[in-house]
Amino acid sequence: MPSESGSDVTFEIGHVLFIDIVGYSKLLIDDQRELQQQLNQIVRNTEQFRAAETAGKLVRLPTGDGMALVFFTSPEAAVQCALQISEALQRHPQLRLRMGINTGPVSGVADVNDRSNIAGAGINMAQRVMDIGDAGHILLSKRAAEDLIQYRQWQAHLHELGEFEVKHGIKISVVNLYTDKAGNPQLPEKLKQLSRKQATARRLKRILIAALLLFAVALPLGALILLRYGPAKMLRIGAAEAILERSIAVLPFANMSEAKENAFFADGIQDDILTSLAKIDGLRVISRTSVMGYRSDAARNLREIGKALGVGNVLEGSVRREGNRVVVNVQLIDAVRDRHIWANRYDRTIADSLGLQGELATEIAKALSATLSPDEKARVETKPTENPEAYVFYLRANQIERNPDTLLEDYKTAEQLYMQAVALDPNFALAHARLASTCGGIFHFYEPLDSWKTKARAEAELALRLQPNLAEAHLAVGQCAYWIDEDYERALQDFNRAAQLSPNDAEVRGLIAAIKRRQGHWQESLDAFEAAQKLDPQNPNVARNVLFTNTAMRRWPDASRAAERMRAMAPASLVAKVQSGYVDFWWKGNTALLKKVANEVPAGTDPDGAITSVKWDVAMIERDYSGAKRVLDSSPLTEFSYTNAGATRKSFLEGCILLAQGDSQNAQKLFEAARPAFENAVKEAPASADRHANLGWLYAFMNRKEDAIREGRRAVELKPESKDAFDGAIMNCYLALIYARVGEKELALPLIERLLKTPGAVDSVDYSITVNDLKYRWEWDPLRSDPRFQKILAGPEPKTIPNNTP
Repeated sequence: MPSESGSDVTFEIGHVLFIDIVGYSKLLIDDQRELQQQLNQIVRNTEQFRAAETAGKLVRLPTGDGMALVFFTSPEAAVQCALQISEALQRHPQLRLRMGINTGPVSGVADVNDRSNIAGAGINMAQRVMDIGDAGHILLSKRAAEDLIQYRQWQAHLHELGEFEVKHGIKISVVNLYTDKAGNPQLPEKLKQLSRKQATARRLKRILIAALLLFAVALPLGALILLRYGPAKMLRIGAAEAILERSIAVLPFANMSEAKENAFFADGIQDDILTSLAKIDGLRVISRTSVMGYRSDAARNLREIGKALGVGNVLEGSVRREGNRVVVNVQLIDAVRDRHIWANRYDRTIADSLGLQGELATEIAKALSATLSPDEKARVETKPTENPEAYVFYLRANQIERNPDTLLEDYKTAEQLYMQAVALDPNFALAHARLASTCGGIFHFYEPLDSWKTKARAEAELALRLQPNLAEAHLAVGQCAYWIDEDYERALQDFNRAAQLSPNDAEVRGLIAAIKRRQGHWQESLDAFEAAQKLDPQNPNVARNVLFTNTAMRRWPDASRAAERMRAMAPASLVAKVQSGYVDFWWKGNTALLKKVANEVPAGTDPDGAITSVKWDVAMIERDYSGAKRVLDSSPLTEFSYTNAGATRKSFLEGCILLAQGDSQNAQKLFEAARPAFENAVKEAPASADRHANLGWLYAFMNRKEDAIREGRRAVELKPESKDAFDGAIMNCYLALIYARVGEKELALPLIERLLKTPGAVDSVDYSITVNDLKYRWEWDPLRSDPRFQKILAGPEPKTIPNNTP
C-alpha cells in the first residue's frame, strides 16, 4: 500500500474501481443499510477482490453511497471485478449501480481519525468518470482503456464515447465497457446532454464567426443576421435536432387502387418499409402498432403526430396496384419544422417491386444522415423473395396476423396464406419465419396441441437455415423456446440476436421484458417494457405490461398512473378499465372505482361473462351477497372467464355466495354440480398449473382436505417461483388459500407473510395476497380470529422484496 512519511508523499499507479448506488440519497435509512450490506457481500465474493486482498494488493475506501477499490495488481483487475459485480447484479435487480474505472497516481493519507486512507488524481478521475454514467454503466477513462485495448479479448467490448468537458473545464475521454452479460450499452444521459450543449455551442460559434465576418463587410447585414438568428433561437433548434433528427414514424399508406381489396398491399408495403428501417441502428423507428391509429386521419397534422409519437420525421405514402404494376409515392417530412425533406415516385412491376422496401429504407436513412454499416445495408436490401405471387400471399397473411384484434380463426387463415407463399417459394425465409410465429402463437394462446408445436419448430428452424441473419427467424426460434419449451435462457439468446439485427423492434423487446419478469428480474423487466414503450408509444399491449409489472411489484401510485395512460390510449379496453379499479382496491381498500368502471361498460358488452364476474366479485368483497346473486341471475351465461384456467361454472359462484353466508349444506350441492367441469379441465391439460390450482380451490371449499392440498401443491410443483416468478407466486397464493380453508393455519400464515413481500403475488384474475385482499375478502374468514392474522391486518403492507424466494 502507498505510504506517507512526514511531508514527503509517495505516489503509486493504482487501478481504481469507483462504485456508486444510484438513487441512494432518496432511500430510507433501513433501505440504505440493506443495499450497502448487499453490495459489500457481492464485492467480497468476486474472484478479483479475494485474490487481490489475499495478495495484499487491494485498498478499500468507503464513500457513503458506494466504495472505491484500488488494485495494485494488473490493469485488468479492476475491469474484471466490475464485470463480476455486474453479472452478480442480475440476481439483485433492486441494487442499481454505476461504476467508473481509471488508472492513475494514488497516495496513502491519514484521515481526520488518523486512519489510513487513500487519495490522488487516480481516485478523483475514476469518480468523475463514474459520475457520468447511469445505472448499469461501466465507464472507463481513456487511460484505463488504453491498457486493455492491447488485448484481443477486450477489443470487442470497449466502445469509445468521445471527449467531454465536465466541471471546472476538465475534459474527459470516456469509454463504455459492456458485454452480452454485463454493462449498459446505452449512451449515458449526461453525455447526451453534454453532446447537445457542445453541439449547440459549436453551431453558435460558427454563427458568431460568420456574423463577425459579415459585420466587417456590411454592418447592417451583420446586425440583421444577429437579430434573426440569436443565441436563444439557435439553442432551441439545436436541442430539437439532437433529439429528433434521426427518428421517424412511417404512417399507414393510402390505398389508391380501384379494387379496395388491395388495401392489404398498401399496408404490406408500409410494413415492409417500416421493418427495413427498424433494422438500422442509427435510426429510432416507431413500431407499427403506434402508427396504425393514424390511418383514418384524413387531415393529418404532422406536427402534432410527430409530437405525440416523439419523432422528428414522418414518412407518408400511397400505393396503387393495377394488374401487374405497382405505383408507390412517398414523401419524407420534417414534422418539427413542417417542411419536405425528400420525395420520390416508383412505378414498377410487382416482380421489380420486391426489393423496393430496401431501396426506400436506404434512401430514407441517407436523407436523415444515418450511416448504414455494410451488414445493415446488406440486410435491408435483401429481397424477401423472387416470386411475386408468393410475395402477395405473404402480404395478405402478414396483415391478418399482425392485426391487434386477430382471433383464432384469423390466425388459421393467415397460417394457410403463409403456407401458400412458401409452397410457391420454398426459400422464402421471411414467410417461413412468420408462419412459425403464427403457429407458435396458436399453440401458446389457443390450442396447445403437438401439431402446432411441431410445425412452429420446423418452420422456425428452416427460416434460420435459409437466412441466418434474419431477425424474424431468430424471433420465431425464440418464441418456440419461450412459448413451447419454457426455456427462457435459450429464448433470450435468440431474442437478443433479433434485437441486434432489428434494433427498433418493440415486439422483440417486449418478449425480452416478459422473460425477465418470469425470471424475477422485476426492475430490469420494467425498464425493458418502458424502453419498448418508447418505440411503440401508442401500443396498449405494451402499456398493459407496464401496468401489470408495476402491479406485480405493488408500486400502487406507478400502477395507477400506468392504468390511466392505458385507459387514455385505449378508452374501450375492458382490461384497462378493470385493472385500474383493482389497483385502487389493492392500494386503498376501496371498491368505488372498480364498481364505477364496471358499470360504465355498455349493456351487452360482456365477453365470456368477464364484466359479470367483476360485478360479482365487487359485491362479494362488499359482503353484498344478495347483490352478488342478482348479478348472476341477470346473466344468461352458465360459464364465466373468471380464472385464467378457463370457464368457471355459474353453480360454483352461486355456491361461493352460500358458503360465505354460512349455508355450507346447500353450497356443497352447487359445488358438486360444478366439480366435473373442474376435474375434466385438469384431465384435458394435466400439465396446467392453473387448472390444478383451481381444482384445489374447489376441493378446499368442499372440505376435501387431502385432495385440496394435493392439487394445490401440484400446481406449485408444475410452476415454481424459481422457474416462473410471475405466475409461480400466484400458484402459492392459491396454496395459501387452500391451507386457510382446510384448517392448516400453521402452513397458511407463514406463507401469507412471505407472499405479502413477494412480487408477482398480485393478479386481478386470480387470487392475490395484499393486505386489503386479506382484510376484505370472505375467503380468508377462517383465519380472522387468529391473533397472528389480526396483526398482519393491523400493520402496513410490507415492502415488496424482489427475488424473495420460498
